[in-house]
Amino acid sequence: MHSQDTSSPALAHAAEHVRRYRQQQGLSQEQLATRAGLSRRMINGLEAGSANISLSNLDAIALALGVRFVDLVRPPQADNRDIRSVMWRGVGADSQAVLLGAAPAAHMVELWTWSLHGGDRYDAQPDMQGFSEMILVTEGVLHIEFEHETRRLAVGEFAIFSSAQRYAYVNPGAATARFVRNVIS
Repeated sequence: MHSQDTSSPALAHAAEHVRRYRQQQGLSQEQLATRAGLSRRMINGLEAGSANISLSNLDAIALALGVRFVDLVRPPQADNRDIRSVMWRGVGADSQAVLLGAAPAAHMVELWTWSLHGGDRYDAQPDMQGFSEMILVTEGVLHIEFEHETRRLAVGEFAIFSSAQRYAYVNPGAATARFVRNVIS
């Protein structure tokens, strides 16, 4: 699974925000790591800007700090309605996930654009109970692999599912697949 690029602006913002929230709450790196179910080394590497961290681990850190995912990754002066930040890059040059913005829901709704280069995939870790995703394919073909089924989505087709399970986005073709993703928590 590919994670956040260690040179990305979003990761630099996350490093700054995690350190600030952790210090405001009087937590050591070890205490935050324990709360998030991660290693102290991961927290240290994130704060130092040298960790290659997954989106699900950033989500676990946000939960441990009692803040929203977007609070960790958004540029300091950005509004939640217009974030536009590359959060993930795959192997293929066309594979990336861009967090466009977020809006309140029970907790939050995030709007993303994703693209997967031919043959690329993104393996997601399960979210907490109560999280869902809504996917709309805008170009190419996307497979969403679950434990017991694979859903094939072509242009204009969509899927709505609980993300409190293991799943993967897979582009089985040669052409780039593009889709819009909403994460609801």
